[in-house]
Amino acid sequence: MKIRNAQTKDIEEIMDVFKTAKTFMKANGNPDQWNESYPSVGSVEKDIRCDSGYVIIGEDNVIHGYFALIFGEDPTYALLENGQWLNDRPYATLHRIASDSKCRGIFDAVLQFSKGKADNIRIDTHEDNNVMLTLMDKHGLKMCGIIYKEDGTKRIAYQGEWGSNGYQ
Repeated sequence: MKIRNAQTKDIEEIMDVFKTAKTFMKANGNPDQWNESYPSVGSVEKDIRCDSGYVIIGEDNVIHGYFALIFGEDPTYALLENGQWLNDRPYATLHRIASDSKCRGIFDAVLQFSKGKADNIRIDTHEDNNVMLTLMDKHGLKMCGIIYKEDGTKRIAYQGEWGSNGYQ
């Protein structure tokens, strides 16, 4: 697998990945995390403009995954309930991780890539996203508490730290 910055020309393929991921989530007991309007073309376009959107390309030279690695404080992480963050150092946030399920190891590739860019990472997911919850636990991310998205929906927040200096 190869990871590169997403480009505007990739948006149609990225949206296809999201469509497949939504179908998978619904079929696996997580029908509410992503709705028909999220993730949107607008959120991907913003990721691309900010150089935070990435595509995962398989051996077949096809886009099989997408994620955003965003540096700086995420406003939805300012209030954490029922726990505490591992630290208050600068962090990057992983959002919109999606796969078309045709390549194995997407989350591992995303995490390894992200560790090369930031040594302090936060991520959240819906309480019904058992696949993501299992992957985060498997890869050593620590459950820190509950956050709320802008629309008021609850998410389980995790953090991983691999150094002491914030961004690398």
